Amino acid sequence: MKTHVLFIHGAGEGAYDEDKKLADSLQKALGDDYNVVCPQMPNGDNPEYAAWKAHIDKTLSSLDNADRVIFAGHSLGASVLLKYLTEAEASIRESIVGIFLIAAPYWGAKDWEFEGFALREDFADKLPIETPIHIYHSRDDEWVPFSHLALYREKLPQASVREFDGRGHQFNDDLSEVAVDIANLTIL
Repeated sequence: MKTHVLFIHGAGEGAYDEDKKLADSLQKALGDDYNVVCPQMPNGDNPEYAAWKAHIDKTLSSLDNADRVIFAGHSLGASVLLKYLTEAEASIRESIVGIFLIAAPYWGAKDWEFEGFALREDFADKLPIETPIHIYHSRDDEWVPFSHLALYREKLPQASVREFDGRGHQFNDDLSEVAVDIANLTIL
């Protein structure tokens, strides 16, 4: 049975199409043992957390073998995914094989105050301690300031953090490093 990777794309005009390239690169790098699922989230140009949460729930319920899922997200999708996983029911948190956050904005940072997507102050305590967390950010990200990575590093000291140069916000449509980290997970 294939291992599912649920990939949540970012927001904005054309974001799904752009991020689908990232999901496709992840699928290509991971190969046939994995199934990268990249659902088109509702109202991508004007996202609302409740609608995205409902769509993630619906997508998860449609997967066979959804008791062990790798969660990955890019940009707003990464921050939504983290909010979703820290507020989810215990059964969903128990299904997490790994969390992979790419170019994630930290809502609540200076000039990034938006209550709808902000994490709870104790969000880190809501994640299973043994769940591997990987965070990726490029220094030249033109949308999400590189300083947001330090905020996540402070809150999630157990996370594996990878810094890049010259990859921009879209990581040059190449998530091969993420694929290597996913493939190195020990999946029970």
